[in-house]
Amino acid sequence: MYNMPLYRPPSEAYSLIIQVTLGCSHNKCNFCSMYKSKKFTIKPLKEIKKEIDIFRSIYGNAEKIFLADGDALIIPIDTLKEILKYIKEVFPECKRITLYGSPKSILYKTIDELKELKRLGLSMIYMGIESGDDLVLNYINKGVASSELLNAGLKVKESGILLSVTVIAGIGGKDRTIEHSINTGKLISNISPDFLGVLSLMIEENTELYKDISSGKFSVLSDIEVLKEIKNILQNINTKGKIVFRCNHASNYLLLRGDLPKDREQLIREIDNALENRDIRDEVERML
Repeated sequence: MYNMPLYRPPSEAYSLIIQVTLGCSHNKCNFCSMYKSKKFTIKPLKEIKKEIDIFRSIYGNAEKIFLADGDALIIPIDTLKEILKYIKEVFPECKRITLYGSPKSILYKTIDELKELKRLGLSMIYMGIESGDDLVLNYINKGVASSELLNAGLKVKESGILLSVTVIAGIGGKDRTIEHSINTGKLISNISPDFLGVLSLMIEENTELYKDISSGKFSVLSDIEVLKEIKNILQNINTKGKIVFRCNHASNYLLLRGDLPKDREQLIREIDNALENRDIRDEVERML
């Protein structure tokens, strides 16, 4: 039933995935190859309902449902409301419905519309921020400025829907590492999302970024430099609201988890310890 490839956030590992769209509505970020093989499509409501019925016949219970692909929130509000209503009708035991929402798709929705989606069962929106630095955002072709990311994040927070955001360590390369880390930390501070995931840049061959790396236009950070950048991001996050912090993706050199601001200094100490131990190992290797 799925149109592959299929992606979902790590936290949705045990969720039923319902593919209400195909691909990503933006699909222009220079580092991403996830949906390049797909033309963005919103499935007809009739087809979506049919698939929901099929899943009901297969699964006896589904308490968590994730709506794929890359930007299900872009679906027109009336259709999205019907999808949520039908899910609750067919899966009355469902306690959590989540989806990816691009900054633009969030901005297209009004506060009242988002509040209505929450009332109908939408629990959380996953939004990729990548960076808080405008030059980096422009370079990676994110399609929005940091001010728009801020407005989108604050709109979700105001609606009462939980907000989970991701940023990418190393996405600014060597040239913008300081600006990227400082401005990303400041943007996270101003949004104060419920969840923050830090990924490390992974190089995909079939991307524009890969071409820039091959030509020498973009300089990739080393593992040590990525850790220092994550530390700098943490040092620039100042928020009173609780943020669940995770840096435990497969792309990360060092696995980190905690709550901000409570655990910020401990997380920084863990990075410092890793940097110190790595320096020692490197020195031993050089001596050998």
